[in-house]
Amino acid sequence: MASLVQGRPPFRADHVGSLLRPPALRQAFRQHAAGEIADAEFGALQDQCIRDVVAMQEQVGLQVVTDGEFRRGSYWGRFVERTQGFEIKSATFKFRNDQGHEVDFTAPYANAKIKRAQPLALDEYTFLHGVTHVTGKITLPSPSTMHFYRCADYADPAVYSDVEKFFSDLADIFKQEIDELAKAGCRYIQLDEVAVALLCDPAIRAQVEASGSRPDTLVDLYIDGINQAVAACPDDVVIGIHMCRGNFKGHYLGAGGYESVAERFFANTNVNHFLLEYDTERAGDFAPLRFVPPNKGVVLGLVSSKTRVIESLDVLKRRTQEASRYIDLDRLAIGPQCGFASTVAGNPLTEAEQRAKLALIVEAAAAIWPR
Repeated sequence: MASLVQGRPPFRADHVGSLLRPPALRQAFRQHAAGEIADAEFGALQDQCIRDVVAMQEQVGLQVVTDGEFRRGSYWGRFVERTQGFEIKSATFKFRNDQGHEVDFTAPYANAKIKRAQPLALDEYTFLHGVTHVTGKITLPSPSTMHFYRCADYADPAVYSDVEKFFSDLADIFKQEIDELAKAGCRYIQLDEVAVALLCDPAIRAQVEASGSRPDTLVDLYIDGINQAVAACPDDVVIGIHMCRGNFKGHYLGAGGYESVAERFFANTNVNHFLLEYDTERAGDFAPLRFVPPNKGVVLGLVSSKTRVIESLDVLKRRTQEASRYIDLDRLAIGPQCGFASTVAGNPLTEAEQRAKLALIVEAAAAIWPR
């Protein structure tokens, strides 16, 4: 696309998807897990919280809204819970912050043949569509999410000795889900891709190599995994890829610019646009954007979802102009670098600060791309 198409994603002001769960909803997740409240009560509270957060997004002027991922414990948790053949184990990597504090996390593991036993996000879209007057976006974890976080130990070798077969089965799950989402009217689907961004980090590449895998081979595998997943996607459904370096309670997993993967990933991944993390020096400079093909766009993630600091409008305008040295301004949009709550716990900022950041994105988009 020579420019972003008006009325079609990505919009000049976009966002990644997850939003801070209100305190009552966080408490309800704990109570539901403990068996203290029934499914019906839990679902009714989720419904109301989603109505409220959709209204907030519309009020700040966004043309695209999500349900905040309010039905999920984490951005990939529901996908795994609803897919036959997965269990949860410890991840190989650790989250960290700028002070050196580290946090363990978990990862999917295939202990049996994987299969889509039920819809994964279809009910999320159906409800969202009924409570908004603008474009509703559905987010899904990328295929690599189901493979990368335990390095080579992603599945029982007796079940999947062949990684290509694993990704073929995974692609079938995505194809089925995307087909049903499209039939329900969904026209904007985002895949959350962390692994490829992490494979820009020399320390993580070394860790991957130590496990017996080749980082560049994995990049190609994950590009092919995305392409298989979206191969049957209807032409009128827009697919965006969000790339980030991990997001958990203000912590991250890796660092490093996109340069080492940019040419292959931007050119060879069959999607419409990329939502890229660019809020700190960890993301590197804008030079890799020169590899984005003319028919693809970029949402610059210039606003941090990890910190309470409200960014300067002038800085956002300046940085967008800097990016336009490598890609036409008309193919750019602006958003936060990641979601505000990739898990129920959320990042260390308030709902008021979250709202202010989303409103700033809308204000910046209007200033940078006046109608």
